[in-house]
Amino acid sequence: MTRRDRHGRGLRSPLLPYDAPGYRTRSEVFDDELRDAAERLESRWGRAWGRIDFAAEDVPPSDPTPWEHGVPLGRVFPSELGQPTRVVVYRRPMELRAEPGVMRMLLRDVLAEQVGAVLGRAPEDVDPEYGSGG
Repeated sequence: MTRRDRHGRGLRSPLLPYDAPGYRTRSEVFDDELRDAAERLESRWGRAWGRIDFAAEDVPPSDPTPWEHGVPLGRVFPSELGQPTRVVVYRRPMELRAEPGVMRMLLRDVLAEQVGAVLGRAPEDVDPEYGSGG
């Protein structure tokens, strides 16, 4: 026996096929690009930085640090009490600044800046393609 809803119709198929680009949310796509960018840097710097967790949040907290001017695109939370260092990037501010097709480059540059802060190196040293736009 097939299940039917209260209108006598059977189960409906999804609006979009699972492999269609519109099936994934912007947040899921952003998380995938963050993972790719972090893995790219990890292959180069993983031994030097020890343990770093990468995370994405939608928006930064409403209380900026005194040295931040404007809305931050990312932030480093130093390790404490046995917790690893966390690099957090903020999805909505990045989406508002990135033109279509540029998000991957912006994300790569923000990660290079944040990892550079952790390692005490310039972003250009962390990622040779930093700021190149390519």
